[in-house]
Order: sequence, then structure tokens, then C-alpha cells
Amino acid sequence: MQVQENISLRPYNTFHIDVAAKQFAAFSSTDELETLHAFSRFTVDSSRLLILGGGSNILFINNFSGLVLKNELKGIEIIKEDALHYYVKVSAGENWHQLVLHCIAHNYAGLENLSLIPGCVGASPMQNIGAYGVEIKDVFESLEAYDLEDKKVVTFSLNDCEFGYRESVFKRRHKGRFVILNVTYRLNKQPLFNTSYGAIEQELQGMGVKELSIQAISQAVINIRSSKLPDPAQIGNAGSFFKNPQISIEQFNILKEKYAGLPGYPVNEYNIKVAAGWLIEQCGWKGYREGDAGVHAKQALVLVNYANAGGEDIYKLSGKIIESVQNTFGITLEREVNII
Repeated sequence: MQVQENISLRPYNTFHIDVAAKQFAAFSSTDELETLHAFSRFTVDSSRLLILGGGSNILFINNFSGLVLKNELKGIEIIKEDALHYYVKVSAGENWHQLVLHCIAHNYAGLENLSLIPGCVGASPMQNIGAYGVEIKDVFESLEAYDLEDKKVVTFSLNDCEFGYRESVFKRRHKGRFVILNVTYRLNKQPLFNTSYGAIEQELQGMGVKELSIQAISQAVINIRSSKLPDPAQIGNAGSFFKNPQISIEQFNILKEKYAGLPGYPVNEYNIKVAAGWLIEQCGWKGYREGDAGVHAKQALVLVNYANAGGEDIYKLSGKIIESVQNTFGITLEREVNII
């Protein structure tokens, strides 16, 4: 456990933005976290503390003047089981996709639709990550988090987390207060296949799958995501940059008369979720590039850093896209990525 000075964060964020942290350290136990947190309170920049996982949902637009703590907590274990479920406790620093593959290899069902999502386990409840009809709240049992104010470990239940669409209590009311240490998932012994969302069924047919399995669904999701989303190791990005907006059914019907191809997914009896990528593409942004900042050529929802774009370049581009969609459709896009 060593605190380093003026460390580049480029290797620690999937946008590959080259900003510096005044101080940087990694922790692999709760005791180390407590020690480093105590240290941070006596430094010049004690007001600034950032907990970093996989760096896959962050856009740095400035150097970070405080202490960055890299979460490297590891471990996967079954803590209990019943007739229907395995309860799998996973440390927050574990790689998310590797966890999914681990569960598939052991026939723990429920995470297969969430294959190939970048980042670490600790971000999964923070963001309530989701894809292809499944969200973390569907398989969530509980989590433990370290309270930076009260200096103790607290357990959160499903209701405590206040999950919403790419939202949780950790992004709003408790932002910056808790460090997620581990998450326990309730996974199925008998799979409940979810293939109705997106192009999963079509991909399964193309794969020649005769007998449905969690392995097949995972591979279908991997194939689909790989075909249209850039690999962060090759092109800097944070996946979906914007949330899919929810609008009223009345507004949706009005827009549908003018834009027949507008895709919508019912949320409840009052609201429809529309595809942000479709809106952005209709405004002509797909494949757009300004220097090294751009919109991915295969998925307009993804902003990319082709080489040496600054965070401010990406942020300014996102602002132009928000303004464009607002002017065209009367819909305000919200950034999903955390701006630091």
C-alpha cells in the first residue's frame, strides 16, 4: 500500500483520457481502505477523494487534485443456497465480465444477458447496470459498503439501494459517502431464459443453437455487442454515453406521426422509453468526428476517443448532441457517464 504522487490516470479510465491524480493508491482490504481514508483527511486536498473501479463510466475533464483510490478487492464465493438459488458474494474489485463467465461455467443463471459489459463488480449496483432485458436489481440480494462518514461497514438491501434506470442511492443521495466492498447476487439454479430483447433470438438462430442455454445466450450477447460496440482496449470509450430517455405516451404518439421509425418501449401506462441512439443518428451524428473526439460509426450512443482527445473535447461534443436532439425532437438527453 503506497501513495503515489502526480500519477497519470490514462491507464485507469476506458476513455483513455490523460489527466493526472495528485495522489493515487490502491487498496485490497477494508483495513487498507480505512488507513488510506484516514491519510486523506490529513492531506492538503482532503476535500477530494475518488474511488475508482474499472474506470468504465467516467469522463475526466480535469486533473484530479485529491486522492484517487483504486478498488482492488478480490473474491468470489457462494455464501448460501436454497432449493432455487445460489447466493454468490463477489468483491467489488472483480472484473464484471469475468464474473459473468465464472457464473456461466458453474451454471449459476441470471447474469448471462449482462455479458461483456466493461467495468468492475462494485459499479454494478451503483449504476444498476442493465442490458438485453435484465438489470442488476433483478438478481440483487444485498451489498456491503464502507461508510466514509461514520467509518463502519453498512449492509444495503434491495430496497435500501433505491434502484432506478441506471440509478441508485449511491449516485444521488449518498453520492461520495459509501465505498462498495462486495455485492451478493441471487442466481438461479434453473435458468429463466430472456431472449425477447434486441437481436438475441436472431443471433441464436444465426449461431444454429438448437437447445437454449445460458452459455448460448451469453455468446449471442457477446457476438452482438462485439459487432457494434468498440473495444475500449482499441478505441477509448465508456459504452453508452447517454441514457435512453423516457417520455409521455402522448409525446411519443405525436413524434411517431412525424417519425414513423421511432422505436419505443413501454415503461408503464404513462411513459415510453425511446432509443437515444436512434435520436442521435437521425440528427446526423453517427460517425461524426472532431479531431480525436467522435461518435462511433456503428452505434451513435457511443462517444469515442480515437487517440488523444481531451475530456473537454468529448464533453463539448456531447453538449452539441444534446442541443441537437432537443431542437429536433423536444427531448432532453441525459449523460449516463459520470463527469469528473
